[in-house]
Amino acid sequence: MTVNLSKGDDFTVTTRSEPGNASVIVGLGWTVHSGPGDVDLDASALVLGTDGRVLSDRHFVFFNNRATPEGSVRHTGDNKTGRGEGDDEQIAVDFDQLPGQAESVVFVVSIHTDGHSAAVTFGRVRDAYVRVVHQATGLEMCRFELTEDAHDRTAMVFGQLRRHAGEWKFRAIGQGHATGLAGIAKEYGVQL
Repeated sequence: MTVNLSKGDDFTVTTRSEPGNASVIVGLGWTVHSGPGDVDLDASALVLGTDGRVLSDRHFVFFNNRATPEGSVRHTGDNKTGRGEGDDEQIAVDFDQLPGQAESVVFVVSIHTDGHSAAVTFGRVRDAYVRVVHQATGLEMCRFELTEDAHDRTAMVFGQLRRHAGEWKFRAIGQGHATGLAGIAKEYGVQL
């Protein structure tokens, strides 16, 4: 049964007593409302250490770097149109393969700007969500429906997996950023 989360809620994804929950899929979805030009949203993930910074630039997973060096976090593909049912993009996380110094994985969705869509913001995005799915069974464990008005934002942190007392928990965040993906990447220590 799916647990619906509110902003700031935590959900325990793995426990020491349930070793079968070693891999999850984080599904991210949205609907873009009509307006001028096409809008391409992109999901990405940043693997962070205890200092809140990326372990390395290669631990920033997005459409141009689809997996971490050890393969613990993998982007399954870029959906440039957002059309179709279900998740628009997915990121797989294998907890057993994550480096020991990894303390969290942050999930971001940003508007891809190519010069033509520089003025597009999350004001055109509706029905955004993030969900965590048990990879082996395909069962949805938790879901967070984003409701924040982000009409002037170009990127959003949807949620975060974080290590706590030997377990992995998912936190619903839903925080908008006006600096786009590049600004968020720099904030977490990625060298662009």
